[in-house]
Amino acid sequence: MASPSTIDQILTVLNTANHAEHDYFQAIRILVTKRNESPVNSAEYEGLQKKINSVYAKIEDEIKTNRNPPLTPIKFGTSGWRGIIGKDINIYTVRLVTRAIAQIYLDLQHNQELAEALGTTDLDEARRRGAVVGHDNRFGGPLFAQAACDVLTSLGFTVHFAGESTTGALSAAVLELGAAFSINLTPSHNPLEYAGFKYNAADGGPAAPILTSRITELALAFLEREVQFEPTPEPALVRQCDPLALWFSLFKKNKGRHGLDIDDIMTRLASHDDLILAVDCLHGASRIHIDRLLAGMPQKAVVKIRTTADVTFGGVAPEPSPANMGSVNAALQRHPHRLKIGVVMDPDGDRIRFSDGTTEIDMNAFGAMAYHFLHEGKGKKGMVAKTVATSNMANSLAAAFGEEVFEPKVGFKEFKPVIDKALVCFEESDGITVIGHTPEKDAYIGLMLALDMVLSRNENLGDYYRELARQFGAFFPAKDGVVVSQQGHALQSSLDGLKKYRPGDSLKIGATERSISQVIDIDGLKLVFDDKSWLLIRPSGTEPKVRFYVEARTAQGKEDLFMSARHMLADIGLL
Repeated sequence: MASPSTIDQILTVLNTANHAEHDYFQAIRILVTKRNESPVNSAEYEGLQKKINSVYAKIEDEIKTNRNPPLTPIKFGTSGWRGIIGKDINIYTVRLVTRAIAQIYLDLQHNQELAEALGTTDLDEARRRGAVVGHDNRFGGPLFAQAACDVLTSLGFTVHFAGESTTGALSAAVLELGAAFSINLTPSHNPLEYAGFKYNAADGGPAAPILTSRITELALAFLEREVQFEPTPEPALVRQCDPLALWFSLFKKNKGRHGLDIDDIMTRLASHDDLILAVDCLHGASRIHIDRLLAGMPQKAVVKIRTTADVTFGGVAPEPSPANMGSVNAALQRHPHRLKIGVVMDPDGDRIRFSDGTTEIDMNAFGAMAYHFLHEGKGKKGMVAKTVATSNMANSLAAAFGEEVFEPKVGFKEFKPVIDKALVCFEESDGITVIGHTPEKDAYIGLMLALDMVLSRNENLGDYYRELARQFGAFFPAKDGVVVSQQGHALQSSLDGLKKYRPGDSLKIGATERSISQVIDIDGLKLVFDDKSWLLIRPSGTEPKVRFYVEARTAQGKEDLFMSARHMLADIGLL
């Protein structure tokens, strides 16, 4: 804990240091910790908040004035580019990356190879259809969004300006407006010091690798040439849009495909006096939508948590997690209602986790429940899609239904081939969508599914999941990881030593020899055993770490699988 004198010393250094020399967010974290120890609205609390604001003023100046290359090289991955506010992502780099995106469309006349991935073949069409631009609640979001708008309008692109919004709502806006693409300034669930830049093409979903690679290539070329973009914006090309209204439009229009009727859900909620909903927005963009999203639900039946505009997230890691479920569970336990639903959403509203006050339901479980609910409860027939690191309960359901399973590598963009075929697409990291909805993961569709499930079945989510476990088998997923001394190509080269495992081989799991029934190598190495338990070993894309994903058939079996994974790494010399 820092004493006031230490805080004052830090602030003195900040007053004399150049932007490039200081980690402003180290000071923010110390100040937030101290603020959180003070009584709310006390003189000490208010004084510390003023100091936090003074540091953010310096970060704002860095956002506006920094012209240095980003500390983290620009690289678009599964969810765009993420970096430190001010140091990496600032007005200069946002303009540069936006210009790189625009260049793809400017080059269309001479390069039709990207047209299919873009969803447009003509520059004039792209300009006319325009871009949806929005941001989450992060510090600097409005500045970044304005920088993107200025570049686009200066190049003749219409901009549908959404302001602060969730990722799912922005995706819906692209589809409903027929926009050519979207730019969303968000790092999703990353810590408070991060900003992010997401680009989606005309389908409203995560961009294809051919596009993200080209954006990275162009942006790095502009950086190398030290190009300074000073756009001349055309305000007349900016149109305000209401992304939540467009989300409602898409959702209602496609109720015949997914079977979810929001008007019917709200009507049933209005007449139900034994259900309580606790929603934790984690200070994110969902806080500005939640009242409209639940407008048909009696206010006394909704407990709203962390709905203030706090760019520090109260000092917590802003993600749906067991640690952040505490406030939701406490709220539910204070109420006597028989039916209880608790949700935590991340800052850009593309991830969601559930609880009924006693049982936590992560997406490993909820995705399978959603598939069962749409297939059996709504009578919708079709396949299910889940990433390779996600629970196999959905596989068990699909086998019982005689349906297919699409199981790609990690990353929501990998669902593109089945987005109009799979009833549900979900991943273990709390992302979900359904047929007829956006190709982006969307917390709001998860919330509507949960409400409909509980109302239709007249039981809590935990009871529903336990019933499925009794019918289709119990599954116990978990994840872990270890730090290793290698990264990148060197790490992958070492991991190639795991390719020796083949179906029919045996591996000791705890005290039992298990036969390998299936080997899946689309994203790391996944070994599925004869009892349908499995382990997946894959390298981190950003750190010198190896990640373990496992699924046991008993609660105790998870540690045995983790131990086997460690032994496998030791066997190839990584541990």
